[in-house]
Amino acid sequence: MNLTTRLLAALRERGASEIFGIPGDFALPLFREIERAAMLPLVTLSHEPAVGFAADAAARARGGLGVAAVTYGAGALNLVNAVASAYAERVPLVVLSGAPAAHELASGFVLHHQVKTTDSQWRLYREITADRARLDDAAQAPAQIARVLGTALRRSLPVYLEIPRDMAAAPCAEVPHAPPPRPDPEAVAACADELLQRLRAAARPVLMVGVEVRRFGLEDQVAELARRLGVPVVTSFMGRGLLAGTGAPLHGTYLGLAGDPAVTELVEGSDGLLLLGVIVSDTNFAVSAQRIDLRRTVHAFDDRVAMGHHVYPGVPLAALLPALLQRLPAAPAVAAPAPPPPARPAPAPGDAALRPQDIAAAVNALFERHGAMPVASDVGDCLFTAMDIGPTALLAPGYYATMGYGVPAGLGLQCATGRRPLVLVGDGAFQMTGWELGHARRAGCDPIVIVFNNAAWEMLRAFEPEGGFNALERWDFASMAAGMGGDGHAVHTVAELQAALERAVATRGRFQLLDVRLAPGAVSPTLARFVAAVRRLSMPLPGTATAAEATAHATLS
Repeated sequence: MNLTTRLLAALRERGASEIFGIPGDFALPLFREIERAAMLPLVTLSHEPAVGFAADAAARARGGLGVAAVTYGAGALNLVNAVASAYAERVPLVVLSGAPAAHELASGFVLHHQVKTTDSQWRLYREITADRARLDDAAQAPAQIARVLGTALRRSLPVYLEIPRDMAAAPCAEVPHAPPPRPDPEAVAACADELLQRLRAAARPVLMVGVEVRRFGLEDQVAELARRLGVPVVTSFMGRGLLAGTGAPLHGTYLGLAGDPAVTELVEGSDGLLLLGVIVSDTNFAVSAQRIDLRRTVHAFDDRVAMGHHVYPGVPLAALLPALLQRLPAAPAVAAPAPPPPARPAPAPGDAALRPQDIAAAVNALFERHGAMPVASDVGDCLFTAMDIGPTALLAPGYYATMGYGVPAGLGLQCATGRRPLVLVGDGAFQMTGWELGHARRAGCDPIVIVFNNAAWEMLRAFEPEGGFNALERWDFASMAAGMGGDGHAVHTVAELQAALERAVATRGRFQLLDVRLAPGAVSPTLARFVAAVRRLSMPLPGTATAAEATAHATLS
């Protein structure tokens, strides 16, 4: 078997179920061998950022590895933002890049797609991946592939494999299975004992779950831990959608001043806050009503557990959770307080002009009638609106906050899981990557896409209302759908939205695009609270930027 076939087998064994890519001359031999082997479906899209977002979403939704295949230079460099997003949000994305052959590197010519040197791309990817290898020696390739893919899974971070175009068909041995390092059992035991001691001493313990819980497939264990501890559970902003359907005592999503006051008080009033897999980022914590003292929390993240000044390195969540469960009785001494019924936006009259909260209300009603769908959301007010949608799986770049994620993520989600997704996307982000819907039918996908069409980068305008640069033309997305192989519905009122959603659910085999015409300036209540919170926390000195302004910038970028 050749190098590409061995690589494909290793990817499949580690959870990959498809490859998203765009061919290019340096990658043509790689793509040819991928197609010949027929071991993993190859889904080609139009633009490398979308390839990265689709592969990212596949890994988030399915577990295991997501795979993006591109050419050298023009392809791999165009993929950088999507890989950076995956790194920031801890997604095991594997980048396969074609590269010049050995004789081309020795030619003395400056090669096309080359930047500064032929290693410029390699050095750039060192910054945004956890491990990398250049597969230019077939004898070393099996061990290199095993090491790099092992890093991706063990750390849930992107990795990079470079395949010179004269190596794709080179004979190659089988890729070995390298067992992951085992954590020190004494360290895990000591960590679990101290953690439980701290929680038992707390008068108001609370469990907050974040993205690593899903990345490592630990939701069922975390739900069982919450039940045995008898403590209330919340998700971080980035962890919205976690534990849906597990029966965990889930009280909602913590958004500080932008969220439910009861959840905010629960978290910020806790003297025993346990953060499991939570990224301590500005989007998760910078709009807190009162600053959370992280020295008084227990933070399990990135293979370490920190409890104040005590730190246990080398203790991953996958080892910590079983140790905690072993130490807890099957029935808690005190059951966790029952979560209050979720507050849901009330539907407006049928002839009313649409607001973002009306979209959430209509989606909730749809899910009650037909069952919940997984949601892929872009950033902006569509993501804040998603906070009002009932518990369901949610994919979104809530921390890195890159635009253009939603539509390709919906395609990646459906390719990887077979589940039909609901996609929420703003008109600005749709202009970036919405055209990937033209590949939906060929990829076997039929997502339902709701475009928040308000002729603006509305979230940006919420912070800078006088800026004319936030305005967009009102594009007629509904009329464009047919040319891409789908059905478009222009929606102006609540009644039209409800009817369009019903038609969309009933129609299979073609993507359904709901072009929801929102009035400029109409924002969700959650975004309005978020903007107010940022302004409340902003006390700028002349010529300085506050932490809250930095938060807004990070969230909006």
